[in-house]
Amino acid sequence: MRRSLLSVLALALAVTSFPLESAAQNRRQEADGQEQASDRRRRESEWGDRQAPLPQLRNAGPCPFAKVLYDAGRYVEFEGGREASAAVGYSGEIQGISAGCSYEDEEPIQVAMEVLFELGRGPAAQGSQKTYRYWVAVTKRNDAVIAKEYFDLPVTFAPGADRTYSRQMIEGIVIPRAQLTTSGANFEILVGFDVTPQMAEFNRAGKRFRIDVVTDVAAGTAQASQ
Repeated sequence: MRRSLLSVLALALAVTSFPLESAAQNRRQEADGQEQASDRRRRESEWGDRQAPLPQLRNAGPCPFAKVLYDAGRYVEFEGGREASAAVGYSGEIQGISAGCSYEDEEPIQVAMEVLFELGRGPAAQGSQKTYRYWVAVTKRNDAVIAKEYFDLPVTFAPGADRTYSRQMIEGIVIPRAQLTTSGANFEILVGFDVTPQMAEFNRAGKRFRIDVVTDVAAGTAQASQ
């Protein structure tokens, strides 16, 4: 009898709250669209349509494939290990990579890259400065790592700002070729933040915090209960 009563109450609450949830969903979609458009304009102003400055040579073959490693593409600190929006300290995301290469005859493959970072400062961040650490690795395509190097990225947030962008130029990536027929397609160049195992698992699970969504849902629930 008690289980039936709870089911009826749950159904009544669902029917009553449907218009409110629908309105909240529309507001969220509109806010998401505006936020994405704003972020896109900001990235374009920082990033533009730039190409890595390499000589325009006729390569012996394609360039190595450059990409962000998914598990290390975002950096999110949590105060006390709590996965909550209020506990977010410093955060970061690799927004894009522009890469170019040159090689011909018996020359090694020379690669230059530009990487666009978006860095954030959450409610639990202490101070306006943070040094992020990231790495660049050269691998055989879908195989072992050949070389890996770490870099520091010092960032200073403007007063009152919760995010900033940084574009990093990486040159001097040289990949030897075993023979003339060895092309860049045999290699990959990976980029990622130096993350902890917990951060990597958070990224792997595809988790994200959207404070505006949490607020809208809470508001809709409160109205439905009145």
